[in-house]
Amino acid sequence: MSASQKITGGCQCGAVRYEIKEFGRATICHCRMCQKAFGGLYAPLVTGLGINWVHREPKYFQSSSKVQRGFCEECGTPLTYDFEGTVAVSIGSLDNPELVTPILQFSADTRVSYVDDISKVPHYVSAKGAPEEDMFSDMISYQHPDHPTENWSVDKLKNKDK
Repeated sequence: MSASQKITGGCQCGAVRYEIKEFGRATICHCRMCQKAFGGLYAPLVTGLGINWVHREPKYFQSSSKVQRGFCEECGTPLTYDFEGTVAVSIGSLDNPELVTPILQFSADTRVSYVDDISKVPHYVSAKGAPEEDMFSDMISYQHPDHPTENWSVDKLKNKDK
């Protein structure tokens, strides 16, 4: 990544956006608290050094005596894990999650048993050919694009559909 390339990210609806100067350590946490906070099998996180909120800031939930978690109050996207002032962002909230690779995992004792074999589950490149293909054929995404935008309003997109 070049020095001039911005590291950006945000929530699904675009209400909360951020820039990061550089990455710290990238990890995956399998603890039950992270599983529930992310609504997933684990929490992929990367320390965001020099984080700057460029469009609104997240709301926070104090999930333990030492950790608060930031999320978008509009769409619910999990955005941050703040351990006593050290802030990590969810790797999935980055505009380009391929920029980082986790280097270690925490709480392997609570890892969901099938995570290691998930690549063996049948998969499709897109919905094409999947049993649910018809269900997705006329779906319109309201997700914020994976790059900074000057103006973004999900409401404007939704009104176009009517």
